[in-house]
Amino acid sequence: MKNFGLGRVLEPKGSLPVTAWKLNNSKELNAGEVRVNLKRIVFERENFFQLCSICQYNEEQLKERIMKIVNERGKLHNPYTESSALFAGNIDEVTDNFDLKGLKLGDTVVCMAPMAGIPIYIESIDEIDLFYGEVSCTGYAICFESTKFEPIKELESKYSLHLLRALEEEGSIYGIAEEVKCRTVKSALIIGSNLCETILYAQMTRNSSPSDVTISFVIDSSSFSGLKEDNLRTIFGSLIDRIYFVDLSKPAVAADIIMKGEKNEPFDVIINLENIKGCESVASLVAEEKSLICYISLNNRYTQGLLTLDCMGKDVTNYCLDGYSSHAYDFAVELVNKVEPILGRLDDFYSKNKKKPNKVPASLGERTQTAAQYIDGFIYKSDITASMVEEILNVSQYDCNVIIQGETGVGKERVFDLIHENSPRRDKPCIKINCATIQESLAESEFFGYEKGSFTGAQATGKEGYFELANNGTLFMDEIGSLSLVMQSKLLRVLQENTYYRVGGTQPKHVNVRVICANNIPLKTLVDEGKFREDLYYRLNICLINVPPLRSRKDDISVLADAFLKNYSKKYKINKEFASDAYKQLEEYYWPGNVRELENTVHRLYIAQKGQIIDAYSIDCLLNRNVPNGIVLDVKHELQASETLDLNRIMETQEKKIIAYALQKKGSTRKAADYLGIPQTTLARKKLKYNL
Repeated sequence: MKNFGLGRVLEPKGSLPVTAWKLNNSKELNAGEVRVNLKRIVFERENFFQLCSICQYNEEQLKERIMKIVNERGKLHNPYTESSALFAGNIDEVTDNFDLKGLKLGDTVVCMAPMAGIPIYIESIDEIDLFYGEVSCTGYAICFESTKFEPIKELESKYSLHLLRALEEEGSIYGIAEEVKCRTVKSALIIGSNLCETILYAQMTRNSSPSDVTISFVIDSSSFSGLKEDNLRTIFGSLIDRIYFVDLSKPAVAADIIMKGEKNEPFDVIINLENIKGCESVASLVAEEKSLICYISLNNRYTQGLLTLDCMGKDVTNYCLDGYSSHAYDFAVELVNKVEPILGRLDDFYSKNKKKPNKVPASLGERTQTAAQYIDGFIYKSDITASMVEEILNVSQYDCNVIIQGETGVGKERVFDLIHENSPRRDKPCIKINCATIQESLAESEFFGYEKGSFTGAQATGKEGYFELANNGTLFMDEIGSLSLVMQSKLLRVLQENTYYRVGGTQPKHVNVRVICANNIPLKTLVDEGKFREDLYYRLNICLINVPPLRSRKDDISVLADAFLKNYSKKYKINKEFASDAYKQLEEYYWPGNVRELENTVHRLYIAQKGQIIDAYSIDCLLNRNVPNGIVLDVKHELQASETLDLNRIMETQEKKIIAYALQKKGSTRKAADYLGIPQTTLARKKLKYNL
């Protein structure tokens, strides 16, 4: 068997390189390996735009995110989308008896294998092209006997960039072309928002159809900001015959618009490049019987499309992607040569319009618990957390409001991140606010914005509020329970009607926002106390996620502590480890501050420990510093003063100290009772008994 990198797998042992969490990306070569100096990386589109969304299309943050993935995994494999990229560079070194198949050292090549199974190291990222999902970088990749290479010239040219973009489609575009060749195609529809892909697939359809074909293009009206039909016609020229801007989230309405434009003639071939919910329904509605519907990814609504067609009783052939094809390279070269003038016009459009590129919705995909363990440092081991993660990944698929509740420091914002990053809106705006930090007098203007001149000190241009900024995306409201009842009633109106008025405004604003909120006190408790509106609670409480305290998921403590210690070892460049007895000491502690306290404690232990091993004694000393003097009764004096002990008196004295501490720490009998894990009535009796 040819070497395909099995010896480079680090975690978990026994897995394949493409499915492994971590690969060995060391520069030294083993038998059957070749090293290629990295020059260009072209991302799979779902991978790239999902990362862009997380980083808010900030190039510096995006560079950091890419470097973080590579540093953690030893390869470029996005754990959110399970998607990858391809790269080009120069052959740098090869082991003896390695067959380069006509290539030689120094040649510029494109690697046709996905980077999900290729160990890489990135030294620096020089430039990112947000429109094409392409990265210029310095580093290296370790390839194997099984890796397929093709020569490529003029790597710095736009032509090479276009070719790499086409090659990233791998066998899908070639496979669809073969399907189209077998049919008589009079009309074709392309559903998408990525203009480069649209051009490639439209030209492929024209090349592959044995007869004249009319090609229409459907784009979701919210995918581009300010893009007009005239812009597209200038770019496409005669390649595209008709263009439709529709709301894909309303498939029946969208299909009606398209069919009217087509004089009620359904399509013979539909190519779906989109992932917005509803795109699969539009494809099903406008498809002719015995037609062909193509999906370029399993993740872009393929399964939903099959269900929709079954419900409609339509006999349609469904085609979904292909992997590597030996014909892909030559096919891509021929295709790019044909559309180079059109792609040149697209380049001109991008260069003249410096706005951020269209945000293509990345696929939701299916998640497994194993994948979730490693999503952006979200690490767990306990069954309790595993159940919670499963619930999170399920809830994330449904575009509904969610309440996240749990004690301070349990990671409620991290839970929100996991929901958002796996949701259909993950490529849309994501606005996070802490309601506790908003002054009551400014709350309305902060949430809803204001018009110019609406009050003294207002900006001359007016201001967008949180809801406007989060339109079509997600709004995370932490500590929502701190909002006043007046502000709560205004939030309820927005959630009910999806409209609001700016402060000083007379025209209603329409918004489509998914609201996810969090609170450290259960909102139902606040409702019962009259501090939170019941109607708002039920509007928000479509799904409720309880994040358990760390003391309830002790199995997570060791893996979290290890992760934090590794981070600080990397930060300070001194490796330190926990002794075997240290984990038990950590697990026995109560952790009132939860994960946040654990991270802080690990940081302090790292700094305080002079050696490389942190043992149980060091942990005990540090954690006991946090216990106030006098809360633990010292019985040594009792033992020295008498040969016998009054156990009842000692127990009562200790109980009094602990209850006094709980009341002082929490401020009320209810909170103190919760802190001690006893009923409030029991604590009230003991408070009276001890005259506290």
